[in-house]
Amino acid sequence: MEPTANPEAAEEGRYKVPALLVLSEIASSLSTDSTVDELVARYLSTMVRVAGACAGAVRVLTADGTHLRLVSAVGLPPQVLERERIVPANCGVCGEAVVSAKPLWSCPPGACPAALPDSFLSELSEVVAVPLKHGNTVFGVYNLFIPRGAKLSEEVRILFGAISEHLGIALENARLSRANTRITLVEERQLLANQVHDSLAQTLAYAKMRAAALREAQRVGDGPRTDRYLAELEDAIEAAYAELRELIGRFRQPMDPRGLIAALEASLRAFAQRSSADVQFENRSADIALSPEEEMHVFHIVQEALANIYKHAQASTVKLSIDLREDWYQVCIEDNGVGFAPRDKEPVEHFGLAIMRERSERLGGEMHIESRPGAGTRLCLSFPARNRVHNRHDSPARNSH
Repeated sequence: MEPTANPEAAEEGRYKVPALLVLSEIASSLSTDSTVDELVARYLSTMVRVAGACAGAVRVLTADGTHLRLVSAVGLPPQVLERERIVPANCGVCGEAVVSAKPLWSCPPGACPAALPDSFLSELSEVVAVPLKHGNTVFGVYNLFIPRGAKLSEEVRILFGAISEHLGIALENARLSRANTRITLVEERQLLANQVHDSLAQTLAYAKMRAAALREAQRVGDGPRTDRYLAELEDAIEAAYAELRELIGRFRQPMDPRGLIAALEASLRAFAQRSSADVQFENRSADIALSPEEEMHVFHIVQEALANIYKHAQASTVKLSIDLREDWYQVCIEDNGVGFAPRDKEPVEHFGLAIMRERSERLGGEMHIESRPGAGTRLCLSFPARNRVHNRHDSPARNSH
């Protein structure tokens, strides 16, 4: 005689497998670029099904924390959806769960009488509110409406608590990602503004001064000065046009999606084509592990250095090298051009050295320039390898040799 199937085990399997799948999906999405709305709405239907609920809703706090905004709903009457699109953050069961940052189980259906019609309330046995939180931060709340004759088991409550915590981590990651994106955009715009000021704006200011001098020379009828100022104004306009084209080309060139090395190789190829210089690239580091932001800063520093070489160095040979020494990356750009005297810093500052130093500081590193008239220039960027993985068995004594 075959053993009788255990109904409790079958019931446990009914909710446990889908719930575990939800946990797995949330864990895999912790590092994705999904929006907050997408993250919290994605799992609502599954949670409603697992709980045996007749309806469910998910709400997130507005940016000022004063209201709850309805993101997604399953099974709610149409009249409720319109009324519930945005409610005060302290409203009913949802507000209590948000304020206390604790799940509320087995709440009476009448806890939200203003929002839910009697015909819907009469079909319910309880209302559940599970806050979405990470640490002390609450992002929103899940609502589940349990029909008459059904009840959440303790196991389901535990699983929902785990789902809430996982979603809270995912929402915190999404918030941090948006914040980092905003910071990066602001920094890049500031760097672009500095770049325009250090090149184009100063050239246009010079052109404006020459135009005023030209007008004065014309007023007094000084022919030689008029010719000289006109020539200088034409040169300034030509220089401004060239600088504008250079800036547009530099900022139109995005980072290669394949990473820093591919982006640098593409920049060097483009430089070699327009300068006719012999370009060499040596990557002596087999382990380059940089964040996207670090790659961006290194890429733009090299771009700026190449632009300076093209404009001023008159070099026939340019060499870029990348090395990793004692957990510090070293990026060096050398040319055999005309060079400059160490005391003559103004021309270099004019063409973006301050911006390059600012980027090196954001990398936590430093930048050094060596140059002599007629002996070329060598620029070296050094910064720490933060993402380097160390071997536990390496010892200081071994590494020092």
